[in-house]
Amino acid sequence: MNKYMKKAINEAIKGVNQNHGGPFGAVIVKNGEIVSTAHNQVLKSNDPTSHAEINAIKKASKKLQTFDLSGCDIYTTCMPCPMCMGAIRWANISNIYYGATSEDAQSLGFRDKLFYDEEHQNIRSIDRASCLSVFRLWSEKPNKTIY
Repeated sequence: MNKYMKKAINEAIKGVNQNHGGPFGAVIVKNGEIVSTAHNQVLKSNDPTSHAEINAIKKASKKLQTFDLSGCDIYTTCMPCPMCMGAIRWANISNIYYGATSEDAQSLGFRDKLFYDEEHQNIRSIDRASCLSVFRLWSEKPNKTIY
């Protein structure tokens, strides 16, 4: 068993045993060193965004004092949901290693399928012109950081 995945599994077990949330654990590694570990804390925090991957990213960013986690890898007990995948991509994490699949999570009652079904997409654009004014403000800002 991969030592980083083993650590992710142990994090997930810790979270399950403490009733913090589902069977999800994550580990972020850079240059062979563990930067952060985390598990799902949705139930503990009453925060639907408190997934293992998000928690690990927050810890790693704080520890490394950067939002850019280029050169880091993430090990997670399940294929990241769309929210976590987005966070992983925004953090520039280089490689993603996962154990269980989204189908495995769905079989336990987690709603992963909901995010992939077009019939469940209740998303519409409104007030685009007004919102673009903020984009113009950003584009005119000197010395901005693009991430």
